[in-house]
Amino acid sequence: MITGRAPIVWLLHDDKPGHNTQLRGLAHRLKALGNAHCHWIDCGNLSVPFWRALFGVAPVIDALSALPSPDIVIGAGSQTHRLLFALRRRKQVMTTVLMRPSLPLSWLDTAIIPEHDTPASSDRTLITKGVLNTITPMAKLTARHNGLMLIGGPSKHFEWDDDQVLAQIDQLRKALPGWHWTLSSSRRTPQAMLSQLALMEDSTLTVTDHRKTHASWLSQALADSRCVWITPDSVSMVHEGLTSGLPTGLFDIPPKSDSRVARGIAQLQADQRVYSLSDAGSIATATPPAPLWEADRAARWLLDRWQSRQKAGAPLP
Repeated sequence: MITGRAPIVWLLHDDKPGHNTQLRGLAHRLKALGNAHCHWIDCGNLSVPFWRALFGVAPVIDALSALPSPDIVIGAGSQTHRLLFALRRRKQVMTTVLMRPSLPLSWLDTAIIPEHDTPASSDRTLITKGVLNTITPMAKLTARHNGLMLIGGPSKHFEWDDDQVLAQIDQLRKALPGWHWTLSSSRRTPQAMLSQLALMEDSTLTVTDHRKTHASWLSQALADSRCVWITPDSVSMVHEGLTSGLPTGLFDIPPKSDSRVARGIAQLQADQRVYSLSDAGSIATATPPAPLWEADRAARWLLDRWQSRQKAGAPLP
């Protein structure tokens, strides 16, 4: 928790779901830890000339002028970079970018970048395990034998095969007899596979169409489960499972190449943070590693940097 006045935070977004999720996760922790006053700014509706970003000249925009002056400005998504960089010379403002920016990182005060983007080590940069999310770790795991499966689909990073994934779903159910499973599809799940999943549904398996879920569905489903199994193409869902504190397993889907996303999954496996199908039978009694709550760590890091800057009365080096 911080002492003194609460910071005013501008959250620059491009209205893309993944970027908004990262910002929401960080904003929740900034509010909880520092009572931050957060204001959302849609950069898709703003036109900022490139020269302003290049020279750090803040634009005069009515929508921004109506907001209280920020202490921290955070951008997520390439469409936010022009405004973020244009604001970098504004007095007493600390600028922060999520993921690697399109302009030189050294022009900003701080950055929060996932490990799989291979950022250079720097005092200005917090390197996270995966991207931030809105999940909060659970205080206690349920004792009920309920499991959750989160199924993605074809991607440029992994060799997707409907039949293999369906076979592994069946393998997982057999490894834990007597369990009840809830399975959710995603926007990338092939229609043919959705039809096959519907045929597998019975008293031990509930299949949920992702289009019929609500904003808090995943949090509720995780809280009602003793473990979660996820296809590795769904990287954001993998990290949501790890953040929840549930034992998190991965379906066996081979990578297409040595991409940064595949490397990130491989690193989680090397760190023994995720389970494989061969571990499924013992997961009911498994002790999961500590939750990977990166949004909380990032918020604490940012608030500490901001408060140190306030005390010093000088910009960050």
